[in-house]
Amino acid sequence: MAAPADKTIKDLNGKWVMNKELSDDFDTILQMQGVGWMMRKLIAVATITLTISEYIEEGTNLTHIDIQQVASGGISGTTEKRTLDWEFHEHTDGIFGEVEGKSRWVLLENVDKGPDREWLTRGWLDESAGEHVQSYVVSKQGGWTAEQTWGFEEIEDTRYYTRHVVVRKGDDWKQARLVYNFQGVA
Repeated sequence: MAAPADKTIKDLNGKWVMNKELSDDFDTILQMQGVGWMMRKLIAVATITLTISEYIEEGTNLTHIDIQQVASGGISGTTEKRTLDWEFHEHTDGIFGEVEGKSRWVLLENVDKGPDREWLTRGWLDESAGEHVQSYVVSKQGGWTAEQTWGFEEIEDTRYYTRHVVVRKGDDWKQARLVYNFQGVA
């Protein structure tokens, strides 16, 4: 099932399964991030499920997005705890190792004016007062960075939750769109 109308960037709560038919191939991104051949092949055939819990921290105005990522076929999952405060937070990832990342609410016109801006800002539906989630991650050992914007797009006349991803390592870069189907409340 695609994204129901009541699911917005302000309410991603539930289970989302990657739609590999509509998502771009991201093997070259994983390779750039130092993921080995065998793990990349396992990821290619696995069903990837995100269980998302999005909430406002009590007593603050800070949004938190906690994501439990699970892949079929025995691939160990990872938990991401994102705080939308645009401050770096360290994280140990089972696939990517030691990283630090920051996330925020962003209007598309405020996405950094770098070379990836067009990819990160195009194709989105105009929802949630124009806000999207922007994420920026730096690998501590791998020498790569990853930037993402999250939101909703219409693909083949159907509304989907998607992420636009750009990974850079030195002068090389790769981009992909990841598309997710809603599978219900967790």
